[in-house]
Amino acid sequence: MRAVVFERFGEPADVLDVREVADPTPGPGEVRVRMLASPVNPSDLMTVRGTYGRVPELPATPGYEGVGIVEESGGGFLGAIINGKRVAVLNSGSGNWCEQTVVPAKQAIPLDKRLTREQAATFFVNPATAWIMTRDVLKVPRGEWLLQTAAASALGRMVIRLGKHCGFRTLNIVRRAEQVDELKSLGADVVLTFNADADDADRLAARVRESVTDGVQFAIDPVGGRTASAIVTCLGSGGRMLCFGTLSDGLLSFSPRTLMTASASVEGFWLTKHMESLGLIGKLRIVRTIGKLITAGILTSGIGDHFSLDEVREAVRRAEEPGGGEKVLLQIADG
Repeated sequence: MRAVVFERFGEPADVLDVREVADPTPGPGEVRVRMLASPVNPSDLMTVRGTYGRVPELPATPGYEGVGIVEESGGGFLGAIINGKRVAVLNSGSGNWCEQTVVPAKQAIPLDKRLTREQAATFFVNPATAWIMTRDVLKVPRGEWLLQTAAASALGRMVIRLGKHCGFRTLNIVRRAEQVDELKSLGADVVLTFNADADDADRLAARVRESVTDGVQFAIDPVGGRTASAIVTCLGSGGRMLCFGTLSDGLLSFSPRTLMTASASVEGFWLTKHMESLGLIGKLRIVRTIGKLITAGILTSGIGDHFSLDEVREAVRRAEEPGGGEKVLLQIADG
């Protein structure tokens, strides 16, 4: 079979190759999945660069999520139930950017037939992150404000739609002025521009307080560095900020007194760790909820260009072009 492989860490467009590898065989409790499609996510690209939270042994194949059809079970009750079914593939081991992959049966989630291939391929990472952070961790109440950075990203757009659905208000930070009207048309309550390399953090905090007088109670940030540091100054009394990404490689830098004065806090969120902490019932609840919200058009992913495995270098270049609101998809097979 063919698979995308990298033998050293580096820029994805430089180190990714497509080659023939041995067909995988499922062991006990595992299933073999014929992959249909897989998105290019920031976590995939950070893994190739060697900067993600988990660094694979090399050579390795990227791809943490995707959709495929289970074609062989290594045994076990669950494997037998999902054999032949279309599934979302959550793969932190063997990678999904390949024609076939093997995963534990519990990481192959049967999908609603109403989901398109594109929505099935992007079923989990962004939708689950958006839902869990806002509803399960922060529990943003109706009428309250949530501040988010990188608001024009695929996940940021989900959070805007989720806010309209659940009744909380969104204060959205973007880098480019042309994104303001677009996000407002999606239902964003407030959209502010901020370039951490050029703009003043104190000015951003003042602009935030024009909408939320006492500062925000809830914030989420996938950027890190100067951007996240600026958001800390926007937190109100008892405010909480979740850091869930490192799109910038800069460090957080702020006075401890900024947190002390407001009794605010900065916390980390990593979807993988959160899911590992849940029991089966908790995981099933999240999967059912996500499925319903995708079908309803709330946690859907905007899908951009499709590329074949052979075009993987072009795909990863396209995924990092400015704009970021649509997912680039690797189209692996028909079915």
